[in-house]
Amino acid sequence: MTTPTQHSRNGTKATITRQWVPEVPVALEFNGLAYAVMMATPADLEDFALGFALTEGLAAGPANVTDLAVVEVDKGWIVRAQLSGLGIDKLTERVRTRVAESSCGLCGIENLEAVARPLPPVAPHKPLEPRAIFAALATLRDHQPLTRATGAAHAAAFCTVDGQILHAREDVGRHNAMDKLIGALASAGIDPADGFILSSARCSYEIVEKAVRAGATSLVTVSLPTSMAVERAAGAGLSLWCLARDDSVLLVGAA
Repeated sequence: MTTPTQHSRNGTKATITRQWVPEVPVALEFNGLAYAVMMATPADLEDFALGFALTEGLAAGPANVTDLAVVEVDKGWIVRAQLSGLGIDKLTERVRTRVAESSCGLCGIENLEAVARPLPPVAPHKPLEPRAIFAALATLRDHQPLTRATGAAHAAAFCTVDGQILHAREDVGRHNAMDKLIGALASAGIDPADGFILSSARCSYEIVEKAVRAGATSLVTVSLPTSMAVERAAGAGLSLWCLARDDSVLLVGAA
């Protein structure tokens, strides 16, 4: 909490109190090996590590990620976990090549061909009722304490088919918020296909990637998607709803 000076158009000045959204380095270590460092909000970090492992293909399910431990250090935070299963090969290869640096869906990709690798197909599903989207939007802010305090956080929420928000996570990074939500759902044993994911962020490639890899069938975002997000959603069969407002929403793919 600090007290910056606010300058108004009419030339007046005033000292105000502002709370800033927390942003710190968070290092993820699996099996004692440093995998990546992201700038993130230090909350729900166990969910973050689990969701990251799932969307990065390091784990097939929560049973493959155990012994999660969160430690605060001088320069940030470290989240440690043990991996089992096929993800160990990917872990050791990533550490060997040292390609890293953001939780953006492109982590560890070394060539352009890998970006275009097909996503797993989304399960057959019924289209959402728009009224469910409007219901979720109406209560989303109730699940965003960090956003209400700072005005600078992203949120990702899981909603039932009738628009009830069951879980929500916030972070300074939109990718991190998605990973935190996906980790929370995995821990709770909730299948993302049983409802839909609502993101307060811009719908870029990586948001679609994470939703599909988590098993979601429908994704709703408050902003328009990028061209690659539309292409990747269509290729996987993900129902993509965007520009979600309290009175309208745009369906751009599937359903």
